[in-house]
Amino acid sequence: MKRKTKNSAVDDNPATTDESVSADAVADFLRKHPDFFTDRLDLLSEMAAPSRWTGDGVVEMQLFLAERRLGEIDDLRNCAQEVIEISRTNMSVQTRTHASVLALLAVADLDQLLHVVSDDLPLLLDVDVVTLGFEPSTGPVAAVFSAAAHRIPKGAVDELLGADNNVRLLRGIEDDGAIFGSASGLVRSAALARLRPGVKIPAGFMALGSRGAAFGPGQGTELIGFLARVMEACILQLVEHEF
Repeated sequence: MKRKTKNSAVDDNPATTDESVSADAVADFLRKHPDFFTDRLDLLSEMAAPSRWTGDGVVEMQLFLAERRLGEIDDLRNCAQEVIEISRTNMSVQTRTHASVLALLAVADLDQLLHVVSDDLPLLLDVDVVTLGFEPSTGPVAAVFSAAAHRIPKGAVDELLGADNNVRLLRGIEDDGAIFGSASGLVRSAALARLRPGVKIPAGFMALGSRGAAFGPGQGTELIGFLARVMEACILQLVEHEF
């Protein structure tokens, strides 16, 4: 029966200590287990490699470690660039929203407000069309809005947005003209925001439409909701002033 020496091989005996394992035993073990580092890549980052290796069939461990570090750096750079681009986009959207709010606050009457909605807001918000829609109402307010705002059936706002939603983003919208009128064939994505201006004005919506994929589920809706609240306040103030 052969006697096992302490340097003959490396096994999984927990009693084996670092001091009892020779370099030759480690080398023999790695030759017998070439996939040892496959699930232990973190160990490679702790290894010290010679500055230059030569010979056929020898793995450039230093090159492997360098490429791994470069890969991690590239990943970090890509993440940082993505954060920067998202921040720039958010800042641009915020700036456009603020400019739109200022345009609404500057209007003097309802006719001017409807003009700002249809002509100015699309440019300021970088969309193709902006419309307002209101459910049936009576009185002088209805006559003012009928010229530039869409008349929609009673309950249509809840049907379009959902009873519990104030903002809804749509991608691949198919509009029959009830939302965007003559521009319905142009719009491919849209943002709908609920309007509750007050007791004198019926429920309605503000719709932003784009021929591209500007809107879609998963995007933030805070600024659209904010713009809708400003729209509500402006409509209510103007109506109370004129009627």
